[in-house]
Amino acid sequence: MKVLVVNCGSSSVKYQLLNMEDESVMARGLVERIGIEGSRLKHQATGKDEVVIEKAMPDHKAALKVITDVLIDEKDGVIKDTSEISAVGHRVVHGGEKFSGSVKITEEVMDTLRECADLAPLHNPPNIMGIEACRQLMPGTSMAGTFDTAFHHTLPDYAYIYPIPYEYYEKYGVRKYGFHGTSHKYVSERAAQILGKPLKDLKIITCHLGNGASMAAVDGGESVETSMGFTPLEGLAMGTRCGSIDPAIAAFLMEKENMTIDEVNNVLNKRSGVMGISGVSSDFRDLEQAAEKGNKRAALAIDVFAYKVKKYIGSYSAVMNGVDVIVFTAGLGENSISMREKICSGLGYLGLELDPEANNVRGKEAVISKPGCKVKAVVIPTNEELMIARDTVRIIG
Repeated sequence: MKVLVVNCGSSSVKYQLLNMEDESVMARGLVERIGIEGSRLKHQATGKDEVVIEKAMPDHKAALKVITDVLIDEKDGVIKDTSEISAVGHRVVHGGEKFSGSVKITEEVMDTLRECADLAPLHNPPNIMGIEACRQLMPGTSMAGTFDTAFHHTLPDYAYIYPIPYEYYEKYGVRKYGFHGTSHKYVSERAAQILGKPLKDLKIITCHLGNGASMAAVDGGESVETSMGFTPLEGLAMGTRCGSIDPAIAAFLMEKENMTIDEVNNVLNKRSGVMGISGVSSDFRDLEQAAEKGNKRAALAIDVFAYKVKKYIGSYSAVMNGVDVIVFTAGLGENSISMREKICSGLGYLGLELDPEANNVRGKEAVISKPGCKVKAVVIPTNEELMIARDTVRIIG
């Protein structure tokens, strides 16, 4: 069974074609600048050279047509016809309270996704466009949706309700939803496998650290707390997002700087985080280089990020009455040796001590805590595409 996994952004489409008989990746790629001058596709078939196709792609349907064409291309493709694709699995950011797991795409599901668009105006509309485009291009192919929010449906009500008038939850669904759920689910399950222990017996803190960053407390395989909230703005300091701050700051800036709602939202989402503190970059590699050259604001941005992560680790161990495993994943979590070291320093009270030699790893699965530690630290590259493909197979059959 071959499954195409599609992840649509506002001007991009990431994809993977997987052979689910052995869960191998047949091809992967990325379309950038949809609807913008300079549209292009980077495509990599396993065992073949990467190809770059520069072509005008005014919308997501045009982009997905280019993708399906290259997948069946005689030279650069891996299948003879799109009929070989048994199903398409779509990443959908927000499922609201409607979806606690992946679902087969139906007209009723599409209507619900459109209703949820208000909760994720930057993410759900392009997700919906991708689904509609795939249904037009492959009308006979079954499709499934996997939701970033679904894994966090197990949060107890006292964890997801905000202390504002309850009527706003009833009227508008204002509550904590959490995101990156597919990643948190994958790495928590994989951590149990690596350690050879039943997932139901483990208390795990998963740290999805990248330009967008979130954490989750996973107790017995269920998410019981997570850092992102009603939107992906809450929680950790991130690349350009502020994370959790005093909400009165927004009104204060609007008054002092004569800002509109859109302008202050732009500041908090696109000009804040480590970019806002450092004034250098949202990329931690740039920050590390600048800090090494004596840039104090770059060093401060790194310290703020690590401090926030450490603070959540402490609070999540309290929420679960302990912790057995801390998992590092996503771009920064998987690749930054120094960030993992900075975060884990001072966690000896939990029973965790890093092994410097084991921690000298990038992008590979590894146990990086010293042997015999009560709390294990593990690096696990996330694989959201595989998780989506597995869910698609389970749902479509």
